[in-house]
Amino acid sequence: MSATHRSAARPKPDVARRLLALAGLTAMLAGCYTDQTLMTGISSDYRQRHPIAIREGTHTAELFIGSKRGALTATQRADVLAFAHEWQREATGGVLIDLPSGTSNAAAAAGALEEVRSVLAYGGVPPQDVDVRPYRLADPRTMATLRLSYPRMLASAGPCGMWPHDLGPTIDREYNENHEYWNLGCASQRNFAAMVENPADLVQPSSEVPAYTGRRTTVLDHYHRGESTATVYPDPNKGKISEIGK
Repeated sequence: MSATHRSAARPKPDVARRLLALAGLTAMLAGCYTDQTLMTGISSDYRQRHPIAIREGTHTAELFIGSKRGALTATQRADVLAFAHEWQREATGGVLIDLPSGTSNAAAAAGALEEVRSVLAYGGVPPQDVDVRPYRLADPRTMATLRLSYPRMLASAGPCGMWPHDLGPTIDREYNENHEYWNLGCASQRNFAAMVENPADLVQPSSEVPAYTGRRTTVLDHYHRGESTATVYPDPNKGKISEIGK
């Protein structure tokens, strides 16, 4: 092959530099779009690092029964009644009553048990759904409580407080590439899960409630007459505690 043909087959220096620059740019862009989860094993989305899970937990109410009393106070009767109403709304099983045994207030707690059963039945808990089991404490002098519990669905996230990598300057990739630390967002997820009243709402929306018949009838009546259907407040300023805006 002649020197002319060899020079023609060899790329020019500026063309080679452009090709190298293009290859480098392509590699950089590929790195930008690479899933960070695959590179570090830690998701960049806190909702994936700390997902909210639906599980079955226990709702508990404790009653302190004095050794000389043997009956519920008015506040305790209200607590038991509220417990029964909550059972109707969210329970996934029956009510379990833990009755102290061998303690200084064991006799008084046993005397208050029938009153607890009565209040639960009044609140809508069937007697056949209430079980009683005795329990003992290590120190019999301790005042044991009469515990009421039932299973229910709970939303939870965590555990929080895990630090697999240092936050300070290190040679780790997590620090050099400025990734989110593992614990970021865990407390927010945990608090959000605790505030949800119905955990099923995290999975699917609640069904619609029936329309307010009284208001709907009034609006349709005004509509048929050709009148305004807007709500008219006779005194919109009633109840205000400030004069600003008047």
